[in-house]
Amino acid sequence: MKDLSKIKGKIRDIRNFPKEGIVFKDITPLLADHEACAEAVEGLAEPFQNNPPDAIAGIESRGFLFGMLLAMHFGIPFIPVRKSGKLPYEKISHSYSLEYGEATIEIHTDAVWPGCKVLIHDDLLATGGTAAAAANLIEKLGGVVHGYSFLIELEFLNGSENLTSAFKHSLIRVK
Repeated sequence: MKDLSKIKGKIRDIRNFPKEGIVFKDITPLLADHEACAEAVEGLAEPFQNNPPDAIAGIESRGFLFGMLLAMHFGIPFIPVRKSGKLPYEKISHSYSLEYGEATIEIHTDAVWPGCKVLIHDDLLATGGTAAAAANLIEKLGGVVHGYSFLIELEFLNGSENLTSAFKHSLIRVK
């Protein structure tokens, strides 16, 4: 993907949200532009075209948006990775630290099969805690982390250093 200016122009900064000192990356203007969304999906999928995953695991909640679109692009299953207490079936969970608190995520026990190559997608890579927690859940179920996909990476937080050695792709990098 060559020109990311249209996609970048659709992401706005919201200062001091959800708390003082945080600059929230608001993707709702991007979601309102179907052409820019389609370009984002193409850009996210591009590195995996020749070696696609078996499933996409999207992290709640904004990771669901492009995660589902990626699953549709590849014609593969979508696996929701949800906050604690949101999944109705048998599940496993993992607790971890966020850049501004603590969290627990869960996945259904039948979502991943042994050897399943899973691409973990989230809208934003900050410290890497959420994506690392998702990887932990996938591996506990016998899956393999095929890679990581992010719409935006905050490089200054070095979150990719906290992830497994699997391939990492961020469409937009903020230094």
